Amino acid sequence: MKKLSVPLLSVLVSLSVMIITFAARADDSQFAIVGTGGVTGVYYPTGGSICRMVNRMRSVHGIRCAVESTKGSIYNLTKVRERDLDLAVVQSDWHYHAVNGSGQFSELGPDEKLRSIFSLHAEPFTVVARKDSGIKSFDDLKGKRVNIGNIGSGQRATMEVLMARMAWDKTVFEQTFELKSADQAKGLCEGTFDAMIFVVGHPSGSIKDATTDCASTLVEVGGPVINKLIAEHDYYRTAIIPGGMYRGNDKDIATFGVGATFVTSADIADSVIYEVVKAVFENFEAFKALHPAFEHLEKAQMLQHGLAAPLHPGALTYYKEVGMR
Repeated sequence: MKKLSVPLLSVLVSLSVMIITFAARADDSQFAIVGTGGVTGVYYPTGGSICRMVNRMRSVHGIRCAVESTKGSIYNLTKVRERDLDLAVVQSDWHYHAVNGSGQFSELGPDEKLRSIFSLHAEPFTVVARKDSGIKSFDDLKGKRVNIGNIGSGQRATMEVLMARMAWDKTVFEQTFELKSADQAKGLCEGTFDAMIFVVGHPSGSIKDATTDCASTLVEVGGPVINKLIAEHDYYRTAIIPGGMYRGNDKDIATFGVGATFVTSADIADSVIYEVVKAVFENFEAFKALHPAFEHLEKAQMLQHGLAAPLHPGALTYYKEVGMR
């Protein structure tokens, strides 16, 4: 029986070490699942943009970031609490309510482990109506067929808040629908309903579809009820949807809105959140270029707006390193 030569034995030993090392790296890889929203909204590409930044350095930190399309903010916050999602993009108003155990989260109580990472783009409360519906203002929705959004979504929950303030219930409408954001433009243009509600960053694929595929218009949302809502809650603010963004809608549209925020649980490892934040903030211009809604993002403001939960320690470590805290 021939013996292996020393050089060949050395090569085989080296290969064995490489294989073991590779296997160990694969086993050590941590998965970060990001909950987003419907694929035609802005949350889904936002999660994708964050993961794209993280995955560029996967060979260094071993974190594999993946996006999950979900029902929206309420669902995301519930699943972060249950640890079925690691991170999530959520509306700032429902972020606040999850921290405080109020609103939709009154039965669950405060989520003491919810942690902020950073805030993102503005999200105006958006009403899109068929031009032949006669809807010119928010009040004109009464007696019409309206898609108020799917249960579990932030827009549905925000619509319910506004309806309560207006002393409305579903009976004020001719009919209500609960289609997800991915299906609402088709329903509007097929004439299934007269108007749709969406709390979303702009430009939005869903609203582009609704204004391109049929004659539809964005509707202003304002008045004393809205003004009082903004005055009473820091997570609401006035908002403008710029004219010319969508076909047939050349004028600025005044409304109110919230902000998108990026959240996680205190149970997620500091090292994971540190690398996620570092990936976005150290490739900031590349990140901003990934979606038009990110155009006006500024690093300093991303640590200020809508962050009701404490910062995650991993995020805070990065911010202190670069002098942002």
